[in-house]
Amino acid sequence: MYTIFVVSIIIIIVVLLLAVITTSKAYKFKHTVDSLEDNPYLKNENEENRS
Repeated sequence: MYTIFVVSIIIIIVVLLLAVITTSKAYKFKHTVDSLEDNPYLKNENEENRS
């Protein structure tokens, strides 16, 4: 019974550490935004509105 308790605590700690590591990596990721001049969808909408 004691070994099951220890193994389950170890699994919980590992899962918690992995969640913290992946969350911190996600916050460090640099997101970029395309400029309006390079947006092909915006150009298509403008052409459709003119016709």
